[in-house]
Amino acid sequence: MTVSDNTRGLILAVASSLFIGASFIFKKKGLKRAAASGVRAGFGGHSYLLEPFWWMGMMSSEASNLVAYVFAPAVLVTPLGALSIIISAVLAHFMLKEKLHKMGILGCISCIVGSLVIVIHAPQEQSPSSVEEIWALAKQPAFLIYTAAAIVIVLALVLFFEPQYGQKNIVVYLGICSLMGSLTVVSIKAVGIAIKLTFEGISQVAYPQTWLFFSCAIICTVTQLNYLNKALDTFNTAVVSPIYYVMFTTLTIVASAIMFKDWSHQNISSIASELCGFITILSGTILLHTTRDQETEAEIPAAGLISWYIWKDSTESLLMNVKDDYFVTLDCSAYMTDICSIVNAANV
Repeated sequence: MTVSDNTRGLILAVASSLFIGASFIFKKKGLKRAAASGVRAGFGGHSYLLEPFWWMGMMSSEASNLVAYVFAPAVLVTPLGALSIIISAVLAHFMLKEKLHKMGILGCISCIVGSLVIVIHAPQEQSPSSVEEIWALAKQPAFLIYTAAAIVIVLALVLFFEPQYGQKNIVVYLGICSLMGSLTVVSIKAVGIAIKLTFEGISQVAYPQTWLFFSCAIICTVTQLNYLNKALDTFNTAVVSPIYYVMFTTLTIVASAIMFKDWSHQNISSIASELCGFITILSGTILLHTTRDQETEAEIPAAGLISWYIWKDSTESLLMNVKDDYFVTLDCSAYMTDICSIVNAANV
């Protein structure tokens, strides 16, 4: 029985989601260990590069993603990353002690339902026959406009917004990650197709476009990972994961649809079904993020009241008259005579 490229891509995408979900935890643990012995990634440190946990998370996620994008369109592979949110949230609950809110289960179910809808209506991949064909797609005016806009926004975020708001607003770091990530995906897909064609006997090594796509993939990946590490090191994993997924998935689908025209051979009903599935996934991820915020606020204890009693009699008589559960007594010792005199005078 012949297995279609979409089926291979689907299987690889599911496996990739499992690896990515676990990779968030491995990266976070590596960042925590690195922060204990050097400058944190959120403040420009790179000691996490010496941590095996970080490399384990990075390699497992990127390798599985690369293979999945070779066989299936981004509109199928990227939304299935919602499964990684469920994996990372569950693992963070047990391994990082980042509590998962009970209402987050509904968000997880929404992500699964939306993923199934997208899988059912996913377009069939139209695989290019050479890297030159991919280069022709990359030179389309619409994609060039998208690329230029993404680079301008990234530069603005890095140069103007990160210094002031990077440590306060999660959108700054994740905006850079997502924009560069969308360019990473199309570059990696081009490199993956070139590798696939080379193994099939149609060598793409001699084409300069292959190495140009490879260079773009390296630059975009390094930038993306650098700011993702800053986000993970600065903010809670349960918050980073869903917001990053929403932004990254949306921009990646837009970039892939512009360049590879994933929806050009589909009818309106299939496209509408995919959009509905995607909106369902977005709703689930937003619900996860919202409930996490509510739980964090609920865990902050309410501010207590402090009452001051100025008592001239013995401590025993004070204990009999004061009904508070917790209190501290201060005696007017010799070195506090002046202070107590002032307090007593004010009381009179």
